Amino acid sequence: MCEKFGLSERQAEAIVEMRLKQLTGLEREKLEQEYKELVSKIAYLRSILESEKKVLDIIKKELLVIKKKFGDPRRSFISNEVVALGTEDLIPEEDVVITITNQGYIKRIPLDTYRNQRRGGRGVMAMGTKTEDFVRHLFVTTTHHFFLFFTNQGKVFRLKVHEIPEAGRQAKGTAIVNLLYIGGDEKITAVIPVKEFDSEQYLFMATRHGLVKKTSLDQYDTSRRDGIIAISLNEEDQLVDVKLTSGEEQIVLATKRGQAIRFPEEQVRPMGRNTRGVRGISLAANDEVVGMETVRPDAYLLTVTANGFGKRTLLTEYRAQTRGGKGVINIKVNKRNGHVVAVQVVNGKDEIMMVSAEGIAIRFSAEDISKIGRATQGVTLMRLGQGDYVVAVARVLTDE
Repeated sequence: MCEKFGLSERQAEAIVEMRLKQLTGLEREKLEQEYKELVSKIAYLRSILESEKKVLDIIKKELLVIKKKFGDPRRSFISNEVVALGTEDLIPEEDVVITITNQGYIKRIPLDTYRNQRRGGRGVMAMGTKTEDFVRHLFVTTTHHFFLFFTNQGKVFRLKVHEIPEAGRQAKGTAIVNLLYIGGDEKITAVIPVKEFDSEQYLFMATRHGLVKKTSLDQYDTSRRDGIIAISLNEEDQLVDVKLTSGEEQIVLATKRGQAIRFPEEQVRPMGRNTRGVRGISLAANDEVVGMETVRPDAYLLTVTANGFGKRTLLTEYRAQTRGGKGVINIKVNKRNGHVVAVQVVNGKDEIMMVSAEGIAIRFSAEDISKIGRATQGVTLMRLGQGDYVVAVARVLTDE
C-alpha cells in the first residue's frame, strides 16, 4: 500500500486495523444472528412435538401441496376381489407370425423378424422346407389368440398361440401332431385363428357326403386338451373343410365328379355342436365333396383334376341356387381329366402349388391358368409320369 499509493507506514496500519475491526464485527453479528435463528427453530420444533394439532395441520398442508402438484384421476382399480393369475397373465401380448406347411409343421416367429421392405423387394425366406413341402397357411396374430384345429373325423382342438414353439426363420418347425392329442388316423383339414369366441360369428362345415352345418363360434369356447366334437359324422363320412363366416357369405361346394353348387349361407340355420347338419348338395352315385370355398368379389374358382388338368372360371358363372340341389357342371370329368381333386378361390396375384403322389411338386402363378367356362375340360397344369396323379393343391403364400 505504501509503495502503490504513497502512504506512510502509520497511515497503512490505521487502514488495516480499521478494516479488520469491521470484518470481525460483521462476523460476530452473523454468528449471533445464526444463533438466534437456531434457538427460534428449536423452540418451533419443540412446540410441534408437544402439539398434536400442529402436527396434523402440517400433514394436511403438505398433502394439499402434493395433491395440487400430482393429483389426477385414479388409473388403477382397487378391489378386494381375489384374482388367480394364470400362465397367460405372465406372458406379454406380442405380435407374431404363425406358419403351417402342407405336411403339418407349425412354428411361431416374432413379427419383427420380417423387416418392412419396399414394394417389389425380394423378401426373406419364411421357412426351410423339403422340396415337396410348402407354406400353406400364414397368420399374423398375437400370443394371446387361439387356434382351432379341425380333423377329418369331426373333432376340434384348441391351442393358444403362445403354446406353439418359437423357432428360427429358416427352421422347419414342430409337427402339429406333437402338440395335439389326435389319433393315428386323424388328419388336420382346417385351421381357424380366433381372438374371441363371438356369438355373431359362425363356423361353417362341409362333409364328404355333402352335408353342411353352421354353428355359432361361442359353442367352441372350451379348453379340453383331448378335443371336442365339432360335428357328428355318419359312418364313412369325413369333415372336408371349415370356414369362419359372418353368417352372410356365399358358399361353393365342389364334388369329385365335376359338379358344383353355390348357395347363400343364410339357407343353413345355426345348430348345436353335436349335430350332423343338413344337405348341402345332392350327390350322384360314387360322388363326394372334395372342397368348399367362400365367394370373394372378382375372384375365380380354380378346379384341378387327378390327371393334372384344370381351369379358372369366374364365380359369377355359378348362379346362386337353393341348398341341397344337384348343382351345375363345374368341369367335364372323363378318362382324359380324371376326377376332381381340389378347388380353390383365387385371384390373379395368387400362386398355386400342386403335388403328385410320387412327391413331384410344381408351383406357378394363377394368372398362367386359362380362364374358360364351366362345362369345359380344362388345360394341362402338370405333366405326370405313368401311374402318377395329383394329390394336393393349395394357394401358396409368397415369401414377401
